[in-house]
Amino acid sequence: MLGRLVHKADFERLLSTRSRVRSTHFALHHVSGAPQGPPTWVCKAGAAELSTTPAPVLPPPVDDFSAGRWVGCVVPKRHARRAVTRNLLKRQMRASFDRHAASLPGGLWLVRLRAGFSTAEFVSARSVALAQAARAELDGLLAQAA
Repeated sequence: MLGRLVHKADFERLLSTRSRVRSTHFALHHVSGAPQGPPTWVCKAGAAELSTTPAPVLPPPVDDFSAGRWVGCVVPKRHARRAVTRNLLKRQMRASFDRHAASLPGGLWLVRLRAGFSTAEFVSARSVALAQAARAELDGLLAQAA
């Protein structure tokens, strides 16, 4: 199963580790374990005086995510100025993880764009050539990680 990282704490935890594998444009980070949940708010002693009622306690999730894989993508604006390019690269990152998910160990994975693609070589913001170049590089990166 492939999930998405959404919480800031998970991204910070991954970015604080050294990259596992690097290529010309991408870096891959990995931490074994499960993502942290959303921050929990603790009621203070005087909370009983509030007019709101406490939130109901939710039952534990039905799915078992202990051996799952969660993916996060970081594409900084300084390396990909146009939103079209950033979205294209994020789609390629997620698609590469879908193709290689079976060969990767479980845990949190983060792909980070560490250098921009040459605008002289890839003139269009969303070209087929850019998508193919990113796909080939990401597939090689994930094959190394496996």
